[in-house]
Amino acid sequence: MLHPAKPARESFTMMSELVLPGETNTLANLMGGKLMYWMDIAAGIAAQKHCNTVAVTASVDNISFANPIKLGDVVTIESKVTRAFNSSMEVYIKVWGEDLKARHKYLSNEAYFTFVSLGANGRPYTVPELVPETDTEKEMYNGALRRRQLRLILGGKMKPEEAGELKALFL
Repeated sequence: MLHPAKPARESFTMMSELVLPGETNTLANLMGGKLMYWMDIAAGIAAQKHCNTVAVTASVDNISFANPIKLGDVVTIESKVTRAFNSSMEVYIKVWGEDLKARHKYLSNEAYFTFVSLGANGRPYTVPELVPETDTEKEMYNGALRRRQLRLILGGKMKPEEAGELKALFL
């Protein structure tokens, strides 16, 4: 079934959480697992906004923590679909911490998640094409195919010699 193409901006999602004592480690930093949970929710909402079906997490790229988020700080998570393939979507996540008292906002981390759209029968379902509009969206859209090929190689679903976009970077 063909779906009308959708602009990336329609999937944009922003959510905020306050870091409470039960969500921190012994250093009073937000636990990484709790942040990954919130990131998964924000990414899932963006994916479902794009495909208008149930979408499930298929993979998570490297998550590196640049700056810890402290007890009492606000976490803001932004997510947006960067590219849609047949039934899967790549979602970019950006996480900010903010010390409201000090009026200091800082980048905590970034990541890419992959979601798969599921139809009523629980099987993968075709998603609408994504239309990038801004220069940043176009850059992320173009890089998504290389990132996808790398994920497939690392997951054992593609042979390195089949990854034309990646090979072009090295030849």
